[in-house]
Amino acid sequence: MRRGFFLSFEGLDGSGKTTQLRLLAASLEEQGLPVLVTRQPGDTALGERIRALLLNNKTLEETKPDSKAADIAPMAEMALMFADRAQSIRQIIAPALAAGQIVLCDRFTDSPEAYQGGGRELGSEVVLALHRLLCNDLQPDLTILLLPDLEASMARARGRRTTLQTGKETQGASEADRFEQENKTFYAKVFAKYQVIAARETARVVALQGDLSMKATQERILQVVQERLQERERTQQESAPSKPFSPTQAKRRLE
Repeated sequence: MRRGFFLSFEGLDGSGKTTQLRLLAASLEEQGLPVLVTRQPGDTALGERIRALLLNNKTLEETKPDSKAADIAPMAEMALMFADRAQSIRQIIAPALAAGQIVLCDRFTDSPEAYQGGGRELGSEVVLALHRLLCNDLQPDLTILLLPDLEASMARARGRRTTLQTGKETQGASEADRFEQENKTFYAKVFAKYQVIAARETARVVALQGDLSMKATQERILQVVQERLQERERTQQESAPSKPFSPTQAKRRLE
């Protein structure tokens, strides 16, 4: 069986990446393609607990009310991200790819490189080294990076309230998550690091910058994905070994 196709979505909080991932999943499923949608952190039993710890201040404070529990050390934050990722690869992503599915992942290793490497100023090298060590250097076949205007993304992120006790978004929750509470300086560093990643990973990353409409973004993403899937199909057909002629076929050719 042919290996599946691994596609990640990246971008700032409030960039619209999750909405676009869902729209793409629906379009591909309408075409009868086998699609699996997942997210990081989360989607495994371990991952959902890590997600709650990483994103939800209330969960951390209830664990030890008298401490500054929400103040996670940057290296600890990144280590938790990679613990979730390693589990997700083993439990969800690798089996789905082996089964020939199209895996759509809401965030992958570009996120810790941007948020922890850039925003927390840990640098890219430690992130990439951990990825090689813990994730066997698994890379998406394609990454869609949404980079609308920084101010617009921040406004949308802060206008959205989430509760992560169950790992699902709920409108009207009491507080933004830990990352949504970060300041503009932090997000400017994340934004800049995403731009560095896009410039470095030109074969893998397709960056959509500026404030495109939802429909225009959706159409562009679908076009890019269909082109990549068609390109992969052609490559696989060209690289497939030709079947040897049987003696009967060889005799017929000679005749």
